[in-house]
Amino acid sequence: MDGGAVLTPEFETGPDGPGSGALDSALLGGPPQRVGTFEYRYDTDTWTWSDTVAKMHGYHPDEVQPTTELVLSHKHPEDLARVKALLKQSSAPFSSRHRIRTTTGETRRVVVVGDAVTDPSGRTVATRGFNVDITEAFHADLQQEVGDELQVIVRHRAIIEQAKGMLMAVYDVSAEAAFSVLKWRSQELNVKLHDVAAKVVADLPSLLQSNLTARTPVDRYLITFTVDDI
Repeated sequence: MDGGAVLTPEFETGPDGPGSGALDSALLGGPPQRVGTFEYRYDTDTWTWSDTVAKMHGYHPDEVQPTTELVLSHKHPEDLARVKALLKQSSAPFSSRHRIRTTTGETRRVVVVGDAVTDPSGRTVATRGFNVDITEAFHADLQQEVGDELQVIVRHRAIIEQAKGMLMAVYDVSAEAAFSVLKWRSQELNVKLHDVAAKVVADLPSLLQSNLTARTPVDRYLITFTVDDI
């Protein structure tokens, strides 16, 4: 949507929009209709979704223009509050496993994974990601495969949170500021965020030598490590 938007290297472009082709193979190894993409812009409160996501909700392609009200109206009432919280503007990646109700009243289970989109100045203006319909997976062998891939996502988030915590302690900054440092190095090196986080988690303890006030070696380390070190 935004020619100046920046999407992290976690996502690739496929026939159903960003991420669909590669994610079909990586997450499911099955028919592409199980994975669709979306984008929500904080600055204009506007949505776009792929034909696949429209079908997940029971619509024909281009039948409706998604809005925040429409998207939330399809969330299961017991999951609605949790999903609303995900719409708050943030530069952090997120994932959610929840239920939606289709136009015919059918309840389907989905996994939603998203990441921040920034403009050229670095301001977070949108979130973009993919929906995975895992309804059938609850009653098929595919469930294990999806579960394994979700565990990978969870582990990536865990290592990112651990790295954020270390930087928060060292620099006495907020979680948002710590995440910005990790994202800065990820974008500068053009490597995945979780790889940068894993390196920080592995290397910082020896740099600090149990002295959280010794920030100078950490400063030098964060600026000087290269993509070859990851």
